[in-house]
Amino acid sequence: MLDWFRSFDWLQSGEILLRSLASVTTLFILTKIMGFKQISQLTFFDYIIGISIGSIAGEMAFAADTPVIDCIFAMAIYGLIAAGISLWNCKSYKARKFFNGTPIILMDKGKIYPKNMLRAKYDLDDLTAECRHNGYFDLSDVYSVVMETSGHLSILPKEGKRPVNTEDLKISPQQQELVANVIVDGNLIPGNLKQMGKDESWLKKELEKQNMHNYSEVLLGTLDTNDVFTAYPYYNDQFKRTLFV
Repeated sequence: MLDWFRSFDWLQSGEILLRSLASVTTLFILTKIMGFKQISQLTFFDYIIGISIGSIAGEMAFAADTPVIDCIFAMAIYGLIAAGISLWNCKSYKARKFFNGTPIILMDKGKIYPKNMLRAKYDLDDLTAECRHNGYFDLSDVYSVVMETSGHLSILPKEGKRPVNTEDLKISPQQQELVANVIVDGNLIPGNLKQMGKDESWLKKELEKQNMHNYSEVLLGTLDTNDVFTAYPYYNDQFKRTLFV
């Protein structure tokens, strides 16, 4: 063990550490520039860009003979290209069609289209599995299936198989609004609380109504536009075992 410690190349390890930190930092900055789309549903072009940048980042971390600045420059080029094409796509339908492609109808009016399935590189097992994933275990319940440019399937069920909505029941519920997290991990988020038009004195009164006295007792506290405050307290249980084994 002592021999290994003495023979360890601390200088090279330090260089790898610095190069890795530079690589991660560059990736973070580029992802912020390219937008959240790069980390959500990727198009074909986004996928290519992501792989290319990731490959260069790996090279940057471990290839000591490759200058760091060259890797950063290469990743910056890919990132700027991706950001530029995303902006172009927002303004031009033809650009979106060229870079992202167009949706493919795999099934319509209960009829499966084999040529479209082949074009999408989708087989029947993939189709039935994706339908099951969306809650349709019988294809006869499905009216249309469209493969989006992101690779995900959009499924339209037959009229008698779709979920019942409030219009069907002739009910007019109040529009639900977004809620604000005003306490997170026992810490007050004053900006969110102020944006909801409340102050700490009001919040402390709401906490007392729920038998809590300190923010540290709250794992998550939410506030909606109807001034309804909901607190999720910390529990001492270190692990909640599942009922399904």
